[in-house]
Amino acid sequence: MTEEPPVEAGAAQGEAPTEEARIMMRLEVHLASPSHGMVFREGPKPRRERGHVPRVARLLALAHHFQAMLAQGVFGSQTELAQVAGLTRARITQITNLLFLAPEIQEEILFLPRVTRGRDSVTERDLREVLKTLMWSEQRARWAAIRQA
Repeated sequence: MTEEPPVEAGAAQGEAPTEEARIMMRLEVHLASPSHGMVFREGPKPRRERGHVPRVARLLALAHHFQAMLAQGVFGSQTELAQVAGLTRARITQITNLLFLAPEIQEEILFLPRVTRGRDSVTERDLREVLKTLMWSEQRARWAAIRQA
């Protein structure tokens, strides 16, 4: 026993559907390029943020990444990490020293606005001035002075 296709509203069997039976849909799509090829995605194309993440924010994130790898035993020492990363031991130390910043300062650095033109507002050299003391209260005062400048 074979089933017959359903008859659309307003059309007799064997006839083309009437104008009233047609449905039109509009769907906004954009062309995306994920790693597995070109695809259509629903909705408008997302806007890409302008500018770049400040260098000190990237370095601080890298310092946390280095610390996690050392804590997990991925690398036995900073010397081994330096060899694999292609950096000197001194540079690894400079980067990991950023972890001695007060937590509030680290948070501010990680959430600095993107730089859309000109130079970064805070440099690594500025942070070295803050790191000359390990007292968080003194660091906060030095940080406030840098942020005002």
